[in-house]
Amino acid sequence: MIQGIFYARFLPQEGTKIVAQSPPGCIVATTYTPHLKPPLVDFDIIQEYIIPRKAFFNRFMTVNSPDNKYSILGFPVSIQDVRYHRNEFLFNFGLVVESDVDLVPYEKLVRRLAVTFAEMERQQWYLSSDGRVDDGRRPIESLLEIVKEDLNNYGECMIPVDDANTLNMKLFPFHPPPAPVRGWHVPVPKMKLADIVDPTWDLTLQKIIPHIDGVNDVRRIAWLADVSLPLTQIALQHLLYYDTVLLLDMFFFGSCYAPRPGIHDFIANRECVIDECAGYVCISPPVPGGSNTSTTGAPSDNNKDTVDTVEIAHQQQEQQVSNYQLIKLMTTFCAGRSVMEWIKLHQDAGFNVLQHVDVRRLVQFGVIQGLLYRVHKYVVSKQYLEVLATGRRVIRADSDEEDVLLRYADGCHCFDQIITEQNVTDGEIMKKLRSLEPGDRTVFYR
Repeated sequence: MIQGIFYARFLPQEGTKIVAQSPPGCIVATTYTPHLKPPLVDFDIIQEYIIPRKAFFNRFMTVNSPDNKYSILGFPVSIQDVRYHRNEFLFNFGLVVESDVDLVPYEKLVRRLAVTFAEMERQQWYLSSDGRVDDGRRPIESLLEIVKEDLNNYGECMIPVDDANTLNMKLFPFHPPPAPVRGWHVPVPKMKLADIVDPTWDLTLQKIIPHIDGVNDVRRIAWLADVSLPLTQIALQHLLYYDTVLLLDMFFFGSCYAPRPGIHDFIANRECVIDECAGYVCISPPVPGGSNTSTTGAPSDNNKDTVDTVEIAHQQQEQQVSNYQLIKLMTTFCAGRSVMEWIKLHQDAGFNVLQHVDVRRLVQFGVIQGLLYRVHKYVVSKQYLEVLATGRRVIRADSDEEDVLLRYADGCHCFDQIITEQNVTDGEIMKKLRSLEPGDRTVFYR
């Protein structure tokens, strides 16, 4: 949010002066607003950056206040012309925002203000006239106030300055470039995309959205939607750019997961995260006879069904997974233990995980909440690393199967990629690796 907006210029006799500001007193205190709050920044300290040295003119500038609470964004402008005193006119339009907000969206606003008023000054002497010409133009103070209020309330403004000029600006949120979408990623929707899609959307998006369910990987989505893999990846990047999906790894019972430092928040049940986890991962079987229950006075058979239903519901509540058990499940993941081994560990301890918990959802919840991370499996070949170092060719006609695996044996390609691109299982990859030259391959986790 914009905390303040100002217009400053350099006067030969007075130096840097704040000509207009909104709200009043946000940069410098005024004589007619003594009851207002003190200025947001100390003008005496920052004034040399409001109208800086000539090397910084016509450039975007950002200055933080001494207490690092606010950032002042400006674009100092110098207009050279013989009609001005000292043959130049120096001014700056600036915004004051909190220093912890993203400054990228506001940069274009400051540039637009500076460029627009610089052009109006060249054409009509709008800024240098100081209101001496009464031609129906809005005063600069009212313009700044409207700009600030409209941008804060609506994110855009369209203000007529005079009969020939209109100030149009829009505050666009800044989204960082999306991460690359790979064929082995699993997109998880953060909203109900099917409810917001309409016929005007891209055809590829319309075809792939029904298959984005948090289970299908990108390659399978492309196959189900009958869309090429590159087009599917581009479409998912658009959804990722607008923060409507997030990407996870494929889930296998042979995969390994390990806890992150955020597991401490889960143990402490901060913000009731365990209750949220229980509602997402616990399996609650349907109550038999639920459709035959009645809440009104009825014959004895109906009353018996009601009593039985209450007893079954009470038993299910007693069988509900406790917070302690959920914490134990989440904290027993480790780098050297696969999900299948993790399940067997708890079954040997007397807790049937598959009967009470959706394991895929539990892992998915842990990864999304930053409690777990996936430990990927890689393979390294000494022979292939030697080939990369010496530049010797690897393709050999007598061993096509080995050459295919060698392409992934540099320690940079996880097994998920091999599974997706070669359409093989983890077990088949390990079987092929064992059949190749012994002692050359090393499989590691990271």
